[in-house]
Amino acid sequence: MGAGGLGRAALTRAGAELPAERDPARPQPPAAPIPRAEPAAVGLRRCPPRSGAGGACDPARVPLRVAGWWPSPGWSFTPGRPSEEQAARSPSSTWSRSPAPRLQPREPRLHPAPACLCPGEPRPAAPSAARMAPGWRSRLWGALLLPLLGQAAGGPAEPPPQPPPPFDALFARGVEACDGGDYAGAVRWLERALSSHRQLREARLRCGLGCREPPGRLGPGAGGDLPFFGSVLRRARCLRECEGRRLGAASRHRASEEVRADFQRRVPYSYLQRAYMQLNQLEEAADAAHTFFMANPEHMEMQQDIENYKTMAGKVHLVDREAKPHMENYSAGVKHYDQEEYVLAIESLERALRGYYTADVECRVMCEGPQRFEEYEYLEYKADLYEAIADHYMQILVCQHECVRELATRPGRLSPIENYLPLHYDYLQFAYYRVGEYMKALECAKSYLLFHPDDEAVLENADYYKSLLEEAMDPETIKPREEAAKFLRRHKLESDLLQTGATGLGFAYTEPTYWRRSGARQDEHRIPSGVNSELADGPALSLEKKPAPKMDRELREGGSLLYSDVKFIYNSQQLNGTQRVLLDNVISEEECRELRRVANGIMLAGDGYRGKTSPHTPNEKFEGATVLKALKFGYEGRVPLKSARLFYDVSEKARRIVESYFLLNSTLYFSYTHMVCRTALPGQQEKRNDLSHPIHADNCLLDPEASECWKEPPAYTFRDYSALLYINTDFEGGEFIFTEMDAKTVTASIKPKCGRMISFSSGGENPHGVKAVTKGQRCAVALWFTLDPLYRELERIQADEVIATLDQEHLGANDLNINPKDEL
Repeated sequence: MGAGGLGRAALTRAGAELPAERDPARPQPPAAPIPRAEPAAVGLRRCPPRSGAGGACDPARVPLRVAGWWPSPGWSFTPGRPSEEQAARSPSSTWSRSPAPRLQPREPRLHPAPACLCPGEPRPAAPSAARMAPGWRSRLWGALLLPLLGQAAGGPAEPPPQPPPPFDALFARGVEACDGGDYAGAVRWLERALSSHRQLREARLRCGLGCREPPGRLGPGAGGDLPFFGSVLRRARCLRECEGRRLGAASRHRASEEVRADFQRRVPYSYLQRAYMQLNQLEEAADAAHTFFMANPEHMEMQQDIENYKTMAGKVHLVDREAKPHMENYSAGVKHYDQEEYVLAIESLERALRGYYTADVECRVMCEGPQRFEEYEYLEYKADLYEAIADHYMQILVCQHECVRELATRPGRLSPIENYLPLHYDYLQFAYYRVGEYMKALECAKSYLLFHPDDEAVLENADYYKSLLEEAMDPETIKPREEAAKFLRRHKLESDLLQTGATGLGFAYTEPTYWRRSGARQDEHRIPSGVNSELADGPALSLEKKPAPKMDRELREGGSLLYSDVKFIYNSQQLNGTQRVLLDNVISEEECRELRRVANGIMLAGDGYRGKTSPHTPNEKFEGATVLKALKFGYEGRVPLKSARLFYDVSEKARRIVESYFLLNSTLYFSYTHMVCRTALPGQQEKRNDLSHPIHADNCLLDPEASECWKEPPAYTFRDYSALLYINTDFEGGEFIFTEMDAKTVTASIKPKCGRMISFSSGGENPHGVKAVTKGQRCAVALWFTLDPLYRELERIQADEVIATLDQEHLGANDLNINPKDEL
């Protein structure tokens, strides 16, 4: 601002409107005149001319005051010319405000301090009590509360940064531009949305870290709790003022759950890669595609795009723009370790540990935001002081306690890397041994044993390291790392508090297992020559490979097919897998035609897919129907009852075959039965490289990068066997494929045809998918089975009752055609 006056100032509410795009090459209209305020109204005065100081006081430090009125929290004061956002929202005036709360009168300050001080000027002293004006009681209370509410003394405040624009509005504008073919605009808006989202997190994190102070201690007697609540109030005020300066009004950043989930799943990068590709910026497109794919490994179309970018742009090294540094360093350390590059492994793993503990602090700060109390979301809920504090704090404590899982979970996964933090020390203890640093090897071994004190392999290693150090020093002086010991002490204390809350306050909480021993370091390295021979009677270095978990049942196959017409084609070995079988002639040509007629009469788009007509690919339409729906339509006469009954009968036939062939010792129950047709949409089949159904497993969450399948919700973990019975051939594409755990290497491909059935166990041993249907309609009866009667399909039980009723009406009670094993 110039010395001649106030200049331009913008007093705006930081709302959720979208900032206007400015073209720097285009001349801008002159800014609207700003109402000039009198110096007395805003407390502005001029400094006397002197070396290094002159003109008016710095307006960035001027608290706005107009005739005893003070701005409410919904207002912000920004010096200088209006921003793009302000100019776009209010070009005719730079004054705006939020609807509520409005400016409210406050008591004058205890003493009329100037709005700002000139360099070297001392702050005026407070007046004595004898000079106090009327209203001294309220001002006296203000003086007494000032130390309680005031921030700690510090240097001069920095000018507040420009608040970031709302990332959800920028994202919406970017998607709109991308869909409209304005790819340059899409890149601008989407990059700004990502930047704004990043700035929002960084600002909240910086405020959370900057406003920390040691809590006051509770003392005995009246007023003993004031120091504690004083620190709480000071921190609350600090956070509000800090976030207000950096972010503006809180309402501008309240994005919907759906938008926040999109950013969590990195959806903006999917649009970005498309826009960059259209602009022929292939390197940027490759990085955006890779960033999206890292959080969506099941997206086979994006995987193919990445391969194309590598070929077209010659780009070998792809950048994950949202990578977690501690996770990247850990992966690099393990890779160096596997290649026996121990010095490099130590460097990467030590960086990973430092990054982990830094990320842990940040994760815990981010947990301190607003919380939702699902069980208390009603108007009648009224808690007293300590109950309300306990409710909120328990939510925060659970979030902070779960940071262990959060930091060990790769993007797009639901399950963490097992034993993640302890594994750092496990790798390091052996790596330090291999480079001859036995003190650090023992230190890391003892750090690992804090988490798993009964791990025999590491106990043996620790004893061995002690034996190597005995002549030079006392090994007992070497202690576990302090950061690991502090981390575990805090973690156990949090667990005790959560258990206390669960027991005494009715708070629902179950402590998960955060560090499983099954997630162990897997070594194939040989013991260095001479180690065991030199210490034949003493401790030895243990490098044994720990056993992988076994399957929960014996796997068998080759049982009877029960029906003479059914033709055996391939077994598991011929299909290059486990628990697989391919059969033909399970149903006849006439039965296939009859089922197609049923399908045409009862199917609805999106049935079985929560109403989504294109749940797996936008290039096909999905339609489906259940057995109960078919029987209902048959009973109402909307389709032939005989045809509806056929759907029921062929699914029961398939269940009996699967149960018999895989030699199951217990009853196989229906978990879900669904007739599904997928139809290629005209005009959308050129250059298709996606799948009709992405590679997946039926009872676990496939993680191709880790070669794991996590058996946890939302996967249907209770499913044990699956089957697909095909009812037509007149379409193109649609081959069923098995793959390796990497979701890339195809191990078997099956061409559907009438009467053909593929059946297999539902776990991670059988990843599978469906290639794109490029022409026509592909129909099949999809069947999932369970060995647990608790997860029987409810609609199947109801269908059994309908069949029983029909048989009683038409065949008599002695001719019931119901599977006796499905009786309750």
